[in-house]
Amino acid sequence: MRIILAAALLFTVTQPALAQSRNPQIDYPGFAKLTETTAPEREKRLLSFKDFEALAKKRGALILDARSKDAFREGHIKGAVNLPLTDFTAESLAAVIGKNEKRPILIYCNNNFSNHRRPVPLKSAPLALNIQTFINLVGYGYANVWELDDVVDFNDPRVKWVAQQS
Repeated sequence: MRIILAAALLFTVTQPALAQSRNPQIDYPGFAKLTETTAPEREKRLLSFKDFEALAKKRGALILDARSKDAFREGHIKGAVNLPLTDFTAESLAAVIGKNEKRPILIYCNNNFSNHRRPVPLKSAPLALNIQTFINLVGYGYANVWELDDVVDFNDPRVKWVAQQS
């Protein structure tokens, strides 16, 4: 028992502290904690394409595309709505998603597609947009977020890929 306590203490002492910014509007330790607490829930919310498609058909479900407006315009899953991650605020999310924080929200990103070209060039895996989108939605209080886990070709007719005409 003493060895376990000593190891735990050593681990705690040797871990670098996360610096709190002088800016009260930036909270990296809070983000790190949110990321840590969200991870186990995210693991339970990964869907095959078949399950993603089935949930998207349920009444009230929303497919949210958090890519840029230009990428969305170049192509997206039919029925998706666009709100770029950089535009997430409590107000903008409520305007797009609505007040129901239990509404099923389905997300996908570039890394869900095998095409690796505009509008879905492959991103670095640890920086895939799904990760930040999931964390942000949960952080803003949306608890019913589901993430596409498969890699699909956007030319597959089941995807129902659409592009807006310029």
